[in-house]
Amino acid sequence: MDYGGVLTDRGDEVSDEPPLFGALRAARRHGLRTALLSNADGRGAPRPAWADLFDVMVLSGETEFAKPDRQIYLLTADRLGLHPEECVFVDDLAVNVRGAAAAGMVGVHHRSVEITLEELETLFAVPLKG
Repeated sequence: MDYGGVLTDRGDEVSDEPPLFGALRAARRHGLRTALLSNADGRGAPRPAWADLFDVMVLSGETEFAKPDRQIYLLTADRLGLHPEECVFVDDLAVNVRGAAAAGMVGVHHRSVEITLEELETLFAVPLKG
């Protein structure tokens, strides 16, 4: 999951937190492993506050790779303990989604919270909307 353009998207919701936060918690309750993959330098992502959302956080500023480099997707899958083909990557930039697909992941191009959640529920066959 990308940080800036996806995770913090509030969509049409008027709530205290973006709707994808609840979706990530639901995914984890269903046994899905989650990761944050961002081209952030490490100073912008509030790690302790998001500890309940992600099993792994990969920030390009802390590695030698950045999206859409194939290696950062492979690194993220490895840190999750998964093969790339077992991963679904969500980003608002098509170039990054193509990078994930080139690494073997399923890519979801985020255009709206509602559409992304519907697509993820279909892919994982679990309810994610709260």
